[in-house]
Amino acid sequence: MAKDYYKILGVSRTATEEEIKLAYRKLALKYHPDRNPGDKVAEEKFKEINEAYEVLKNPEKRAMYDRYGTADFGNGGNFSDFDFSASRIFEEFFGDGSPFEEFFGGGRGKSRGINGEDLKYELEIEFEEAVFGCEKKIKVPRLEVCHFCNGTGAKDQNSIITCPYCKGTGNIRISQGFFSISKTCDHCGGTGKIIKEFCPKCRGRRRIVKEDVVKVEIPAGVNTGNRLRLRHKGNSGLDGGRAGDLYIDIVVKEHPIFKRDGYNLICDIPVSFSKLALGCEIEIPTLKGKEKIKIPPGTPSGKIFVLKGKGVPVINSYRKGDLIVRVNVEIPKKLTKKQKELLLEFEREVEKTNPKSEEKTFFEKVKDFFNKKTH
Repeated sequence: MAKDYYKILGVSRTATEEEIKLAYRKLALKYHPDRNPGDKVAEEKFKEINEAYEVLKNPEKRAMYDRYGTADFGNGGNFSDFDFSASRIFEEFFGDGSPFEEFFGGGRGKSRGINGEDLKYELEIEFEEAVFGCEKKIKVPRLEVCHFCNGTGAKDQNSIITCPYCKGTGNIRISQGFFSISKTCDHCGGTGKIIKEFCPKCRGRRRIVKEDVVKVEIPAGVNTGNRLRLRHKGNSGLDGGRAGDLYIDIVVKEHPIFKRDGYNLICDIPVSFSKLALGCEIEIPTLKGKEKIKIPPGTPSGKIFVLKGKGVPVINSYRKGDLIVRVNVEIPKKLTKKQKELLLEFEREVEKTNPKSEEKTFFEKVKDFFNKKTH
């Protein structure tokens, strides 16, 4: 007869994956051969538990089992080569690198090296420096290995003794029946050594603060919010560990003339009404000097002129953004009596020669709109 895998694991046929996993874990620990040496019944029970779990943990196999009531999926249900090691069981539940791997003495050795910490530095640069790129030298306080004790933290070699608690291993193993857990030695901090007399320079900290001058190459086109990474320019590591990295956060100062939109530059230029009406040639600033553009007669305020390739370089590219020039009519804030009279005279003349101006056309549309609303 087909085996009842649900009954073997002690779960219902509607059990969730988590419930199946928990039931398996409990039974696997109970009947594991390492815990029941020489017990053939426990060994067979353990194989049966694993056979059931191998089917029910797999959604496709479980569906076929529920439908056909068999576990024969091409291998005859043969679990003779199944890995019954305890480390395999805990890897199933806790994953690689879990401290539970050491429950059965299957832990993997780890490097004693301590990597240095990463550092962050906020660097403010000029607008032009961000556009064209530049080189900066900055002073960064960082932790370096103490040159006096070479990172041991001790006054001399005679001040270093083997930790009597962990016998120099750096770990203490705690055993209780079936379980064996290894943890870092509290007395030596996992180093396996105890210092009797500290280094007078670093006072046992093994590293000292030193201001380091770092050269930073800033590529053309950077902007506020960009971050540069300098490998191994952070705090020094210990016991062979690598140094941390230095992260440079860029802050770009504002420019009095230009604004930036991505890799484009925007420049607003005030122009008098008469020049926009009559047309003219004006000089405009760029980041590399002055250029001239022609303003056609009758140019409206807000008109945009685009100078291709006069913007910001695209980082790590030969492409450049554009310079966008926007001309805005300059309205005088104060007028003399004579100027006011001339303007009024000018307006009357315009109305005579241009009866269908945009202003009149607009207000005629407004008048028609409200007349329809009232009828």
